[in-house]
Amino acid sequence: MGFRPETPLLAVDGIINLQDEKGNWKGIVLIERKYPPVGLALPGGFVEIGETVEEALIREMKEETGLDVIIIKQFRVYSDPERDPRRHTVSVVFECVARGEPKGADDAKTARIYSYEEIPFEKLVFDHEKILKDYLADIKAVWRER
Repeated sequence: MGFRPETPLLAVDGIINLQDEKGNWKGIVLIERKYPPVGLALPGGFVEIGETVEEALIREMKEETGLDVIIIKQFRVYSDPERDPRRHTVSVVFECVARGEPKGADDAKTARIYSYEEIPFEKLVFDHEKILKDYLADIKAVWRER
């Protein structure tokens, strides 16, 4: 077996813009994490071997929130080696939409809807405060097109 360099883990995070059944915007879904680091976060998780990032995103959103999401677009990639205190992790962040009521499951203790104005930035873990502030400042974000 040859030399195998250590590389960062690959993850996905979803910015889920939730709609009601009539298509009206309700807000964004955040989860309360069960495991350290404890706090609020975007739903997400690690990409599994043999999976595309898009497949991982759809799977992780379903596992953590119970929602079936539709991917709008890849938002950005976040790769700061300090973004996750557990290990260097690179995250591909997607903007997506869903309908229904989120329910916390898997690694999520709870899942809740927050209006864009009431996001509790001070309770967010990892670099999710930066991600959401970048998103809310993005003039091309789908939530601006309401």
